[in-house]
Amino acid sequence: MSSSSSTFQMGQLVADKHVRYILMSEKKESFESVVMDHLRMNGAYWGLTTLDLLDKLGSVSVNEVVSWLMTCQHESGGFAGNTGHDPHVLYTLSAVQILALFDKLDILDVGKVSSYVAGLQNEDGSFSGDIWGEVDTRFSYIAICCLSILKCLDKINVEKAVDYIVSCKNLDGGFGCTPGAESHAGQIFCCVGALAITGSLHHVDKDLLGWWLCERQVKSGGLNGRPEKLPDVCYSWWVLSSLIMIDRVHWIDKAKLVKFILDCQDLENGGISDRPDDAVDIFHTYFGVAGLSLLEYPGVKAIDPAYALPVDVINRILLTK
Repeated sequence: MSSSSSTFQMGQLVADKHVRYILMSEKKESFESVVMDHLRMNGAYWGLTTLDLLDKLGSVSVNEVVSWLMTCQHESGGFAGNTGHDPHVLYTLSAVQILALFDKLDILDVGKVSSYVAGLQNEDGSFSGDIWGEVDTRFSYIAICCLSILKCLDKINVEKAVDYIVSCKNLDGGFGCTPGAESHAGQIFCCVGALAITGSLHHVDKDLLGWWLCERQVKSGGLNGRPEKLPDVCYSWWVLSSLIMIDRVHWIDKAKLVKFILDCQDLENGGISDRPDDAVDIFHTYFGVAGLSLLEYPGVKAIDPAYALPVDVINRILLTK
């Protein structure tokens, strides 16, 4: 995969090997599949979105995936991480995103799914992840993203949801999981993403947050999630998408980040790890490829920084009535 730009001459994305790695990861007898059994819905979303970004979604059986996915839905309307597990808003979003990839949202009872998600909003505008009540700004993003894809944002109090997210903003410009919690790149993505989807980015101090985010780049070119932490490929997504949404992505060295991601590849067996020479997994493979997509790496489809789905998928959904 050659590039006309000298920016990308430091290495190559071994896309075919990553595709093979993802398809092998879905084999039920693999170790990875066994330890991820309870969150298979997330794994399916990571793997399938990676395949779509590499233009290889046709490598999987749509009917097989969708049939399994629907066995994970509960009477409440929510989805579980796998058949026989409890529903949670996180797995519900992954299920909706997978159906969006396949252009199969029409098989959903949208009213039922959206009512499940909307029912998790609390009086203060925050969201619980499930019936057990844990509150986190991750769940605010997940609910808002899910309902936006389903075109049901009117089922929640958006103003209160935004106010709660803003209450989690810190003096450094970042956001935490609850009011007063420390800033973290993952939470920042969730809060900025939710604010972007609801048209509320005016609440963000873009220069202050942009500075905090660009400070996450370390000497190796990789990004970390908090000060003094090691770099990790997954922050190529959390930090980069946030910088793009607030128009400050030019504040980091993109070429060095591309090199860091490519250095985390298993060139022989496929897959991407958190750091060079570590064991690969499906989570970091997805976020590595998604990061390269945000960096406009040749041969990787464009991904939407707020919805975490390919741009063509989001356009298909949001530009149709």
